[in-house]
Amino acid sequence: MWGLDRLSSYSTPSGTPPPRSYSPAPRRGYPAAGQPLRPGLNPRSSSLSLVSPNASSTSLSASSRLPNGAPRRRPTGGAPPNVPDPMHVLESIMGGPPRQMVDAIGESAGHIQTRPEAVEEDIDFGGLSLQVFAAQTATERKPTIPVHTYSAQSVEEYDKDKDKFEDLHKSILACDEVLKSVEANLTNFQSDLEAVSAEIESLQNRSIALNTKLENRKVVEKLLGPAVEDISISPAVIRSIAEGPVDEGFVRALADVEKRSKTINAKAKDHPDLKAIKDVKPLLDDLTHRAVERIRDYIVAQIKAIRSPSINAQVIQQQAFLRYKDLYAFLAKHQPELAQQIAQAYVYTMRWYYLNHFTRYRTALEKIKVHAMDKYDVLGEDPSARRGGNLLGQSRNAPVTYDAFSLGRRRDALKSSSISALTAHVAEEEKSAHYIEVPFRSFNLALIDNACFEYTFISTYFAPNQNFHAISRTFNTIFEPTLAVAQAVTKSLVESTTDTLGILLCVRLNQHFAFELQRRKVPTVEGYINATNMLLWPRFQQVLDMHCTSLSKLASSLPGRPSTGAALLSSSASTANSTAPTPLTQKFANLLQGILALSSEAGDDEPVSVSVGRLRSDYEAYLTKLSKGISDVRKRERFLYNNYSLVSTILGDVEGKLGEEMRGHFEGLRDAFDKQ
Repeated sequence: MWGLDRLSSYSTPSGTPPPRSYSPAPRRGYPAAGQPLRPGLNPRSSSLSLVSPNASSTSLSASSRLPNGAPRRRPTGGAPPNVPDPMHVLESIMGGPPRQMVDAIGESAGHIQTRPEAVEEDIDFGGLSLQVFAAQTATERKPTIPVHTYSAQSVEEYDKDKDKFEDLHKSILACDEVLKSVEANLTNFQSDLEAVSAEIESLQNRSIALNTKLENRKVVEKLLGPAVEDISISPAVIRSIAEGPVDEGFVRALADVEKRSKTINAKAKDHPDLKAIKDVKPLLDDLTHRAVERIRDYIVAQIKAIRSPSINAQVIQQQAFLRYKDLYAFLAKHQPELAQQIAQAYVYTMRWYYLNHFTRYRTALEKIKVHAMDKYDVLGEDPSARRGGNLLGQSRNAPVTYDAFSLGRRRDALKSSSISALTAHVAEEEKSAHYIEVPFRSFNLALIDNACFEYTFISTYFAPNQNFHAISRTFNTIFEPTLAVAQAVTKSLVESTTDTLGILLCVRLNQHFAFELQRRKVPTVEGYINATNMLLWPRFQQVLDMHCTSLSKLASSLPGRPSTGAALLSSSASTANSTAPTPLTQKFANLLQGILALSSEAGDDEPVSVSVGRLRSDYEAYLTKLSKGISDVRKRERFLYNNYSLVSTILGDVEGKLGEEMRGHFEGLRDAFDKQ
């Protein structure tokens, strides 16, 4: 800054420039000759430095310097007129009265500042006066050295704000403490971060090492995995076979052991000295023995359960045997002798089971009331004769409530898909009477169903170590006594009856059973079917022979005139010259229609056609001889026409080759006597 002497020398109230022009650049000045320097002042120190706030204006005026190179003027007697006081000018520039100056670091202004190292010599005033330039410079420039000034009231203000400053001081100290704590936390956090960073780096290194080991193990596992898997047995498999229940998991464990056993045995042949095989094979053998022991106990327990009262063997066969059929296959492979013994125990158990149940079923069926037809239920016999008979232990003396010659709804017994067999409980409680085909069908239907199921079971369960012939022998061993009971039931039903249609229905039912056996592929019951046919067909022919014999006897008793037997067969109101059909014609036509209806699909190899032909011939002989008792020829012909016409009408809906032949034959006879 410029000295105050310059402000007082060149500043005028009017603001006119100084009378003498010179360069304002600072120059190094020296005092005049013989004038010493002022003591205590540095020639380079600024003339504006204030020693203290109490310094007088005379000292400020005395300490001002002249411009560099300007001649020192002697002071005049007083200040020039109209010139402002320099102190006022200084106050206007500094912004207030002179204050004590304190530097940035708190030192008193009494210390004289040193001269700056470089002084700007050329200053551009821009055509402004020093006062204006100084004022502009004070507002625009920022002092390079901070100067703190205090007014005269600073002490009082400080006294007033002492508490505030103390609180501020305490707050600053508290902030310092907080900042120290934050600094310590940040320092610790930085240390922790460094430790974590080091640990992360260590983990990264370990991860890289583990990844490398994992890749190496994968390569090794890819090469050794299949070989180890083939000869290793998991603990779960061992636990399942040794202690687990016999269920699907046990079967899967057996399959796994079987697979490992095949592989280990194959490797043992190729590499007998392989240590892994030597270590695993004893364990595998022990595991196999344990599995055999548990399978034996399981199958024996199920066989014993079949002997329990009121037990359904088919439930055990399905749920316990067939569901886990691999158990017996495993047993048969590793212990064939034990498997054979268990199979033998099963055979004898089922032999007893079927014999016991079908014997009880036969007893229940014998309680059913059956229509007992005897020798009086044949053509040519007196139907009003009283008779008694018994069948399956049933005795009756009641009036006849059945029609021995009409088929009617009895044919529904052949519809096996809609009619099921009678149960033992229902048979025991049944009160109504039935024909012989009802108990025959019920017993044989139950027998065929059980036989088919048993054969299928044996073929499925014992197939691994038995061929077809062995299975057939096993089946025959089981069912031999039961089939004998069935033969006895059939024989008792047909040996004393004259129910022609009932016997023929039994024949057709037996044929249906044979077709069902073929459909189910059970050939072992064919022997029973053939034996049943050998009981039914001869009895059927015997009953037809009884009908023919009866007709022959009746015809022989007619010597051209109505006999007592003929009168009995005729209605009570008939006369010798009656042309109405005889009651015997009605019975004959119904019987013939039933036989032909049941033989619509019969083959030529059956004995039905021969027996029916003989029956027809005997009937025609009887009718012809009966007609000779009519003296009027026209009435005789009308009589024959009416009888043959009735037979043709009844046979009108029969089908099949044999039925069409019979219907055509009687239609021809009818047409031959049609001479109205």
